[in-house]
Amino acid sequence: MASELLNPESANWDVERGAFNVLLDQQPAGIAVPQSTDDVIDVVRAAAADGKRVAAQRTGHSAAPLGSLADTVLIRTGGLGGVEIDVEKGSARVGAGTLWGDFVPGASEQGLAALHGSTPTVCIAGYSLGGGVSFYGRKHGLACNRVSAIELVTADGELRRVDADNDPGLFWALRGGGGSFGVVTALEFGLLDLPEVFAGALFFPAERAGEVLHAWHEWTATVPEETTSVGRLMNFPPIPEIPEPFRGKSFAVVEVIHCGDAASGEELVAPLRELGPEMDTIATVPPAGIADLHMDPPEPSPYSGTSLLTEDLPAAAIDAMLDAVGPGSGSQLVAVELRHCGGAFSRAPEGAGALATLPGSFLAFGVGIVPVAEAMAPTLGWLGAFREAFEPYDAGRYLNFCDDPTDLETAFPAETVARLREVKQRYDAENLFHANHPVTS
Repeated sequence: MASELLNPESANWDVERGAFNVLLDQQPAGIAVPQSTDDVIDVVRAAAADGKRVAAQRTGHSAAPLGSLADTVLIRTGGLGGVEIDVEKGSARVGAGTLWGDFVPGASEQGLAALHGSTPTVCIAGYSLGGGVSFYGRKHGLACNRVSAIELVTADGELRRVDADNDPGLFWALRGGGGSFGVVTALEFGLLDLPEVFAGALFFPAERAGEVLHAWHEWTATVPEETTSVGRLMNFPPIPEIPEPFRGKSFAVVEVIHCGDAASGEELVAPLRELGPEMDTIATVPPAGIADLHMDPPEPSPYSGTSLLTEDLPAAAIDAMLDAVGPGSGSQLVAVELRHCGGAFSRAPEGAGALATLPGSFLAFGVGIVPVAEAMAPTLGWLGAFREAFEPYDAGRYLNFCDDPTDLETAFPAETVARLREVKQRYDAENLFHANHPVTS
């Protein structure tokens, strides 16, 4: 039974306690691997009766802010699968253990898309509870605000189905407020009628980073909301897992995702193509065709990262970033990037959840691989320099991209934080649920 917890003597203990960042050493009080909703109910009730807390986790992305799990039963949700797509209604239902990679191809085959993330290995539930920044977000907003129903086990050990009409306060809090309110077992969300997108990446030699990123930055001010893009610097490590065209090389990269036809897309990207990229992968593809566009690592890795949202940026901010971590800086960060936000990210839809909007115009993110302990100090130095380049334009935080403990007040208005705490007090006054970036009663 799932209520019979794994312990350090269990054969698969080390596998089940692993986080996506392999530098983390999660040591929970026990691990449950439920195969059904009833199993989850049993685990939650047993943990509460035993004076333990409960944390739910699928892949272990963004696990660092959890801190110690010494008093916590860790529920690994991989057994809670299942994908149902209603083509006629344009909606889907998935189990809490479902990854975007389990869902996107099937929906894409039917001409549909979700507000999925840039990484197939991310869990849909965790991504959505934290907000959900999609490559389609400038047109369609945050993924959490497409969620139409959530099923979860709350602190009283009961299964609830919450939506706009049932436990509406809890439904509001779950959409962007994170995993502090229960163990999600399933969720439902609306889909997009989007059979194809015009998308891909342009790769330029790293020494042209200044020219390329300034041109891209100016270009973002001209594009419609149908277009999302990312300006990046990438240093690919010289390891066998990296394909030969990229292995051990550095690039300035522009990724473009356009929710429109090829004709409008070709016109939009023409100014970027005139810069003369070394490689150009932009083409019309189904939504499944951009699964690996962002080139995120498919397997757990040792890394450290940082992020912040920024206001509109002057050209001087791009120069500051290049000085900090660009060519000639010595930086070995595997990637630093600016994701263009604004558009629908900045407008609260009717009936929005706790994360109604994403403030600012860009989402800055940097990450470095830390293969050995000695690499941590320089990596933290480069990440700090990257962050400092944008701090004069700080617009807050997007918690799904924060790998360190982060105050809720940096991600939400004060009145939203107060309301989240009221919901926590109503549904989990004893703080049974242990989440990253926690809401406390």
